[in-house]
Amino acid sequence: MKIGILGTGIVGRTIGSKLVTLGHEVNLGSRTSDNEQGRAWAEQTGARAAHGTFADSAAFGQLLFNCTPGHASLAVLAAAGRENLRHKPLIDVANPLDFSKGMPPTLFVGNDDSLGEQIQRAYPELKVVKTLNTVNCEVMVDPNRVAAGDHTMFLCGNDSGAKASVRELLLGGFGWRDVIDLGDISNARATEALLPIWVRLYGALKTADFNVKVVR
Repeated sequence: MKIGILGTGIVGRTIGSKLVTLGHEVNLGSRTSDNEQGRAWAEQTGARAAHGTFADSAAFGQLLFNCTPGHASLAVLAAAGRENLRHKPLIDVANPLDFSKGMPPTLFVGNDDSLGEQIQRAYPELKVVKTLNTVNCEVMVDPNRVAAGDHTMFLCGNDSGAKASVRELLLGGFGWRDVIDLGDISNARATEALLPIWVRLYGALKTADFNVKVVR
């Protein structure tokens, strides 16, 4: 599959590298086509890896990832181009973190709205699936880093077909064992709200290799 990743930071590069090892073609997008991180990643990763602008990546991908900082996500999608996004699934791993007052960050949207919903409202023909935003990027693509993979990932979104495809990627590609579908995209309010406790756990545990498990 051709996959476009918006964002050349550590999250985008980590997910992109994993997808290439799974046999996918990946285009990593940034504001400019000469982005140093994107170019270095593509050179190191091999023939199935490429980089370009946000518009290049969005046009390339049959499936898209939003791996940008939450405060920049809507601007990045605008740069990607509405026509390049139309009817495509977008896995949104971003969080609405506000660092303007220092650490720990707060959320710039919550309770009765979410970043996932803002993206879906702005691009109604985009099939937004919120998932993976509750763990560190290395755990996203290798859940066995924590408790031999015995922990929980959530997803939500309005399009059942997109959610089914994303669930298949999480289980069959990334190796997740327990994926809970919370329902429509409004449930991104709940998963994004986990970030304040995640940040504090990171501070207490001194490692990002942790997650929650829903015990039935």
